[in-house]
Amino acid sequence: QVQLVESGGGLVQAGGSLRLSCAASGSIFRINAMGWHRQAPGEQRESVARITNIGRTNYADSVKGRFTISRDNAKNTVYLQMNSLKPEDTAVYYCYAEYDSGLYYENYWGQGTQITVSS
Repeated sequence: QVQLVESGGGLVQAGGSLRLSCAASGSIFRINAMGWHRQAPGEQRESVARITNIGRTNYADSVKGRFTISRDNAKNTVYLQMNSLKPEDTAVYYCYAEYDSGLYYENYWGQGTQITVSS
């Protein structure tokens, strides 16, 4: 199993920057990829960014060019650098890990962290 602890949320003005961190522990050697989803009030959860264990990245069109996902393997931590933030980026951001037990796949989720972007 995997445990994920997020940090770095908060309130920021439009145009500002924040960095989220997600520290993984447990059976991290079975993690294939990690990433971030977000969920705004009244909206469905959506994918924001993903990074594989070999460093390949994917981004939602809405954040391309503004957000950067990265990982520090020595710290078992994934980061989401968010620049040029917009009010529509306001949401709860969830870190997740794609876990392969060898018999089944499962996603583990962090507790979520609130990002509020004021106009």
